Amino acid sequence: MTNLVGAVSEAWSELRVHRGRVLLSLIGVGVAVAALTAVVAAGGIAEQTLREQSEQQGGRAATMSISAFTDDGSVIDATALRGAFDEAVDRYGVDYASEHGYTSQIVRFVDGKQSVQVQTVDVPFAEMHRIKLVSGHWFTESDETRLAPALVVNERFWERIGKPDLRTHPTVVLPGRQDTTAVVVGVVPSYTYEVDPSMYMLADQAALLAEPGAAEQYGPPQFEAWLPPDVSDQLGTRIADDMGAQLGDGVQVQSYRQDFAEQNAQSLAQVQLIVGGIALLVLLLGALGLVNIALVTVRTRIREIGIRRTFGATAGRVFFAVMMESVVATVAAGVVGVMLAILLIKNPITEGFISQGVADVPAFPTSAAFVGLAAATAVGALAGLIPALVAVRVKVIDALRY
Repeated sequence: MTNLVGAVSEAWSELRVHRGRVLLSLIGVGVAVAALTAVVAAGGIAEQTLREQSEQQGGRAATMSISAFTDDGSVIDATALRGAFDEAVDRYGVDYASEHGYTSQIVRFVDGKQSVQVQTVDVPFAEMHRIKLVSGHWFTESDETRLAPALVVNERFWERIGKPDLRTHPTVVLPGRQDTTAVVVGVVPSYTYEVDPSMYMLADQAALLAEPGAAEQYGPPQFEAWLPPDVSDQLGTRIADDMGAQLGDGVQVQSYRQDFAEQNAQSLAQVQLIVGGIALLVLLLGALGLVNIALVTVRTRIREIGIRRTFGATAGRVFFAVMMESVVATVAAGVVGVMLAILLIKNPITEGFISQGVADVPAFPTSAAFVGLAAATAVGALAGLIPALVAVRVKVIDALRY
């Protein structure tokens, strides 16, 4: 340990003496380490972004979609279909399961009536799809039994009704066979491309308000179940088979996995690997410059090396001391590069661009910092290998004559 500390201290002293020679090469190493670290860190944050966006669309891993159809194209009774699904998921102890269908509903706004797209869901849907709210709350079990239907609307809908404080329990009128007053309980964010209002309704409440012919227009509801990934295919198939057996002949029920987080993560990893390879190439080019500087420095220190050898310095000690100069130099450049990468990735502009739509923005990955420092250390060792071998090959008598 004492020898290691002494070698590091000696290497740092030599670097200070020859700082003018190594500064330019270390700038290249530092920039390359910053690029490599930033790529790894940005990839980690972007992977989280991609994963969350995928889960918002297709559900968490592993979400199985379960749908039913008839051989002759006739309409399936939605109540019987829902009952078969509830019984199947209860049998297998599935805690997170939800209907996910589409319909439409007329809403009376201040400036007139408008048909609004409705997603019919159950309470667990928000957890399954990582839904985050701008204001208010998602559906709760108490909302299932309330007389006035509960609505979770998007921001465009909220803007149409004047963005009221949801603590005041704002209401809207849903015209139909008879006017129904619904209560807005939550607001979800709208994407920039969304220009029309939309809303979520609990499936049972939406069924009570459905107009005649809605089933023929939008088809039977689909269902989703969040299952353990290692048994999702088998369990999804069993649920579908049980539902088909209960619904009788002529009804086909199929299940398939609809989340795509793993596939997207693999694509992102490939891009990250390519960009990281480019940064590593830049790092190696910086190391070549450091090798040249180190070789020149060793040539100017031949007499010093000879004197050390005459006073008992072993070949191993000389080899280690010369190599440590390169390692210490690149590690110092690596520390600066990692700091630059942190400043680049964690500034609000970059972070906001990379993590658009992410609810849980991850911290700067420590693995990225370790990768940057490890790469800098490895490059320093490789850059110092050739000069160290040259220093060891110096003959004492020739060094003293130099």
